[in-house]
Amino acid sequence: MKQLLLVFLTAICLTGYGQKDKAEELRAKGNLEGAIRAYKQAYLENPDDSKNTYKLASTIALLYQLPDSAFHYLSIALEGDSTLWVLADTDMISLSEDKRWKTIEDQQMQKYQAANGPMEEPEYAKELLRVIMKDQSLDYYIDLAKDHFMKNGFIPHWYYPLGKMKSDIGAGNFEKMQSLLSQYGWPTYSKVGTLAADALLLTINHHESDDIRKMFISQIEKACRAGEGSCMEFAKIQDRILVNDNKPQIYGMQFRYNAKRELEPFPIENPEYVDKRRAEIGLEPLKVYLKRKIGYDWDVKQKHK
Repeated sequence: MKQLLLVFLTAICLTGYGQKDKAEELRAKGNLEGAIRAYKQAYLENPDDSKNTYKLASTIALLYQLPDSAFHYLSIALEGDSTLWVLADTDMISLSEDKRWKTIEDQQMQKYQAANGPMEEPEYAKELLRVIMKDQSLDYYIDLAKDHFMKNGFIPHWYYPLGKMKSDIGAGNFEKMQSLLSQYGWPTYSKVGTLAADALLLTINHHESDDIRKMFISQIEKACRAGEGSCMEFAKIQDRILVNDNKPQIYGMQFRYNAKRELEPFPIENPEYVDKRRAEIGLEPLKVYLKRKIGYDWDVKQKHK
């Protein structure tokens, strides 16, 4: 009897995992309706899987059509969650203008502070998290356009309006950030937490003008080296400035498409010392980063002296 029960429970678990894998695959291909059906099936088989429930809620939100359903599953998914990630999650942008979103914001901030201690500027953090959400609100659709290019060799026509909209969002976010900087000052980790503090760096990195990046790069580096800002974002911005000036990058954070339509890093200054430079600001070896980020095999032997 116990063996039969074990087989039955194992079958249920395997079915649930199969539905989740199917949902992820469908979502990655842009089939949101199919992904929602698969996530729902996995939810019915295992309603305690909060990660799956969260994915169900976020995928429904991407449809921009069923807010009641999205909020229903999101509330379930967040019951044991004390992080702030949902407040910056671009998938939730369609829910953020709903009056119910403020309840989500307030409850997550309360749970976060209960778990991590009081935050110096919680209202500033909320504003910054909204900026992050808006900054990346088109990324799911733009990633689909990138996949289309890599498979077919040409940019789909529907990418161009998205690119323009993303540029407009970036400009608007930078204006918002300037206002927030005047009101609250530089957003450090100790003031607003690690997630919210990245908002300023994202808006600077995504701004069209290198003059803006050059204006802030010394402050960004200072915060990084003081442990009060993201060294990952500092490296991306520093390398972007160099690449745009037709100079070799120094951290290996900027990529380009080669003749095979595969991503590769732009040329790197003294590439044999790139890991030494990365380690100085707490970044992992470039070989590990490139393999995870773009599936690229970096094989330059490294020196550390």
